[in-house]
Amino acid sequence: MRTFVDLLAAAGVPMAVASGSSPEAIEAILAGTGLASRLTTVVSADEVAHGKPAPDVFLEAARRLGAAPADCVVLEDAAPGAAAARAAGMRCIAVPYAAAQADDPAFARAELVMRGGQAEFTAQAAYDWLASGVARS
Repeated sequence: MRTFVDLLAAAGVPMAVASGSSPEAIEAILAGTGLASRLTTVVSADEVAHGKPAPDVFLEAARRLGAAPADCVVLEDAAPGAAAARAAGMRCIAVPYAAAQADDPAFARAELVMRGGQAEFTAQAAYDWLASGVARS
């Protein structure tokens, strides 16, 4: 994920973390992965009225970035998050946390599904998909 974030940052793509986790858990993960300096816009479900699968956390992240939801792409590992991305009017790259989850109907509506989960995900493949313009269709 660090490579993907680095590629997006180098291209000047604004990014946010929109998570169902607590602010403390998000902070700990970002610090532990060394991504805290790259991902400074953070929204926790604790800060919005409804958690995933409601779109609130994603819509708030877009608002903080000054981006239209239709211009946003969500990278999501859980079915409720994929459903929330769709409800927010955002496109979704689905990377199921467990390959067995790939058949969940919420993932079927994602624009790009990496059915093999993290084992299949590569930063370059996701970046190339975004850069190709397919993500805007």
